[in-house]
Amino acid sequence: MNNQLHKKVWLIFAQTATVCMALLFVLRIFNPDFLNQKEHALVVNQHDQSPEATPAGSYRHAAKKAMPSVVNIFTSKAPIANPHEKFLDDPVFRHFFGDQFDDMETPSQPENSLGSGVIVSAKGLILTNNHVIATADAIEVALSDGRKLSAKVVGTDPDTDLALIKVDAENLPAITFASSDKLSVGDVVLAIGNPFGVGQTVTQGIVSALGRTHLGINIYENFIQTDASINPGNSGGALIDTEGNLVGINSAIYSRSGGSMGIGFAIPATLARQVTEQIVAQGNVTRGWIGIEAQDITPELAESFRLKRPQGALIAGVLRNSPADKAGLRAGDILLAIEGKPVIDSGTMLNLIAALKPNQKASIQIARAEAIINISIIIGKRPKPSEVVSE
Repeated sequence: MNNQLHKKVWLIFAQTATVCMALLFVLRIFNPDFLNQKEHALVVNQHDQSPEATPAGSYRHAAKKAMPSVVNIFTSKAPIANPHEKFLDDPVFRHFFGDQFDDMETPSQPENSLGSGVIVSAKGLILTNNHVIATADAIEVALSDGRKLSAKVVGTDPDTDLALIKVDAENLPAITFASSDKLSVGDVVLAIGNPFGVGQTVTQGIVSALGRTHLGINIYENFIQTDASINPGNSGGALIDTEGNLVGINSAIYSRSGGSMGIGFAIPATLARQVTEQIVAQGNVTRGWIGIEAQDITPELAESFRLKRPQGALIAGVLRNSPADKAGLRAGDILLAIEGKPVIDSGTMLNLIAALKPNQKASIQIARAEAIINISIIIGKRPKPSEVVSE
């Protein structure tokens, strides 16, 4: 009985095993990867970011807004003709002088330079540095859409190193001006230009300092200092805030190698706008003038004049029959304020007076013989640089 039971169990087991083997065989035919060990699929959490979303710390929208308004400027200067060229083929000339002038047969090659500019009007007005176009015989502007157009000079202001040029085009993407007076040290700024001719480039930094003067770059200096990388070719380009608005025109760098060392200077947008509006309105820039020669107050001078701090501008000379002379100012007076605005140094004084309109009546505050005096003065028109004797 037991033997029959064992045989029956063994038969059932054998039949079951056979059926299972057959099933495995069939499954392997139709699914070769069956029973192969697999690694679990890696599940990645993908952030579903919309195209308009801005990653943290990105200034893509500011750059996108301002970049179409920044152009590349290419200038060229015609080659200088060889004064001996007409004699070079003269046999008599060659008989006496031989071939010593052969190296002069080819006129010098055209001089080319590059810079940047900012579109300030949809009708083709472009603001740039005066030194970018000052010696150019031809100016070509490359727009962000790939067009290259010839430009002509509308007006220049060498005293601030600004120039306005124009291309024959309409509906251009003009930049939006911001008030540079609201900038603070530490604010993030972006510089846009064409460094070394590599193409439009955006660099990022902060405002390192404000009101930089006495750099010897321009007559009127009130620079924004930034550590945003500025290199040759950036001149005339835009310095923008994180909203894409213009806060300055990149103008100069401090460098020992010709490249960026983290010290760049930009002309404030407020000043650039004033210059632009005057050039458009009258073709030139008119500035206030009173006819004085001034110097900074040093700690030693402050002590000798018994001033609380070395601030103001010492009048070293007064031009005869100038507005200052007619108002009674004299050498030794110390300018403390102009129209209620404090005079920090001679550079500040120059900028404050220049901002006043000719024939305007202004109030100035001076220190004289340890007394504070308020004087009214009629502002004059600044003569041309060649005519300026003082101040």
